[in-house]
Amino acid sequence: MDHPLLNAFWIMLWFFLWVLWLFLLFRVVMDIFRSHEMSGWGKAGWMILVVLLPYLGVLLYLIVRGAKMGEHDAEDAERREAAVQDYIRKAAGSGDGGAAGDGGDNVDRLAKLAALKADGHLTQEEFDQAKAKLLA
Repeated sequence: MDHPLLNAFWIMLWFFLWVLWLFLLFRVVMDIFRSHEMSGWGKAGWMILVVLLPYLGVLLYLIVRGAKMGEHDAEDAERREAAVQDYIRKAAGSGDGGAAGDGGDNVDRLAKLAALKADGHLTQEEFDQAKAKLLA
């Protein structure tokens, strides 16, 4: 008997496995190129292996350098977070029309004042006076 619903299920399963395979292949290729500790010859060797024998090449790469892929992701996330924080500091510091360093110092001082107020070392009035003096 012919089961068209079962055939549709199998076609969708193979399609999703193919998409998963492409995602994994591109992920490995991206990791090869962003790896800083690998030499150019090492990158070329891995690329030749991945292109000529894709299934074996990707499987070997995951076995040999799979842990490094996670480390590369963590390093990239840290680098992006640092860049975002640096941008926020620069944008907040240059909003007053002055030099970025002066505004950055003011932002740091305001943060310290807020921390002192939160810890209970400053009253609301002292905080408001110090804030007005700092922003003047």
